[in-house]
Amino acid sequence: MMNILGVIPSRYGSSRFPGKPLADIKGKSMVQRVYEQALKSGKLKWLVVATDDVRIFNHVKSFGGEVIMTSENHINGTSRVMEAVDKLERARNIKPDAVINIQGDEPFIKPSQIDNLCSLFDDENAEIVTMYKRIKDVEQLESPDTVKVVKDLFDFAIYFSRSVIPFARDINNPAGEIEYFKHLGIYGYKRGVLEKIVQLEETPLEKSEKLEQLRWLENGFKIKMVVTEHESLSVDTPEDLKTILKTIDKID
Repeated sequence: MMNILGVIPSRYGSSRFPGKPLADIKGKSMVQRVYEQALKSGKLKWLVVATDDVRIFNHVKSFGGEVIMTSENHINGTSRVMEAVDKLERARNIKPDAVINIQGDEPFIKPSQIDNLCSLFDDENAEIVTMYKRIKDVEQLESPDTVKVVKDLFDFAIYFSRSVIPFARDINNPAGEIEYFKHLGIYGYKRGVLEKIVQLEETPLEKSEKLEQLRWLENGFKIKMVVTEHESLSVDTPEDLKTILKTIDKID
């Protein structure tokens, strides 16, 4: 059985929603809700919040969570996760075989989703793991904010795009007659793979689509995927939070 570390990157200075991790959701902060959901996973041996802000650090400590300080200068969550892993290995002598990057803005993530992601590492060819969901709504399909993914017959990712892929040349109603998939932004990495991908330079397709996972594909890394039926309820803006608060009783 693999020893798997869960890391929740939690940055205070979001341009669209400053202080987002501390936003109140029915009496609990967003970061606390993410942490408590992830703690229910049966596959994680360790769980930690990786933050760049003392307010988040102290808050996580206040509800009994594990937390570690990281630099303010990370360009993405992946590099913040790598710094957290390095520090935890040195300071606490843990030795993870794999690492799950749990999005800090999805307060209702299902523990079963984390467990299913961890199980993908049973495939020795899986270097990076992630999740997808079937798209049934045409508006979502056509939105550039919804990242689409095409996979092979063995559930390895072929390509990610903000465009509608695959193109349905002879079908009038693509969302109804062929399957389209939405990518959910939770990732897992084998420990050695994580160290390699944070050293990669930005690639042409990544620059075009503004999707970090294309950098990994362009460099030949294998991304294994698992389906989920649960919708991703991420909070990127104060408006997203208002929407979630209107339906929270149904979510809980």
